Amino acid sequence: MNDTHTTRRDEIAAGLAEVERRIADACEAAGRARGEVTLVAISKTYPASDVRILAALGVRDVGENRDQEAAPKAADCADLSLTWHFVGQLQTNKARSVVSYADVIHSVDRERLAGALSREAVRAGRRLTCLVQVALGDEPGRGGVAPEGLAPLADAIAGAEGLVLGGVMAVAPLGADPAPAFARLRDLSEALRADHPGATVVSAGMSGDLAEAIAHGATHVRVGTALLGRRKPFVR
Repeated sequence: MNDTHTTRRDEIAAGLAEVERRIADACEAAGRARGEVTLVAISKTYPASDVRILAALGVRDVGENRDQEAAPKAADCADLSLTWHFVGQLQTNKARSVVSYADVIHSVDRERLAGALSREAVRAGRRLTCLVQVALGDEPGRGGVAPEGLAPLADAIAGAEGLVLGGVMAVAPLGADPAPAFARLRDLSEALRADHPGATVVSAGMSGDLAEAIAHGATHVRVGTALLGRRKPFVR
């Protein structure tokens, strides 16, 4: 057996065990069942071999944030039974490629993008779950629709052929206590469900703030660094 591969598997298994412990502890503290929270393993900058190790360890949800990396990785892992999540900012000209492999898109923040995804989903004969990314801080580079724009964008997704409105997603503002932002997202999610009862997904929380997200109702946490290690900078 290849020693390097064995070592990497051990590293990932240890990271996964620690993340699972943190999620379980956060669920217990919040009075929630562990089964209410889905771990989405963010594999950006890491190879398809790491995704295979995660799958062998029981992880079924994998996330990526750049189409040029995600598309070949998803193709490499097409034989695995995985749900692929696209979590990054998405340009409309990438819609066709992303629709070819992604099952859930977390970062829909404008009607034009929803329209492009709808057209490509219909063309490909697919039904795609879309989350509305909500901006909870003054960081335009991170994307997201303003909270007051959530309802009309959600209505547009719900009415678009080939798309399913899954719920909401947000990233906590940098350098601030994440709890108020996640509490705001929970309130927005509850308001959305009054009109769209099936939109139950709340995608919030990453390696550093997953406990706060779970305390405020997150159903999906997006974890990369704590699972796979500190990333190397992406080089174009």
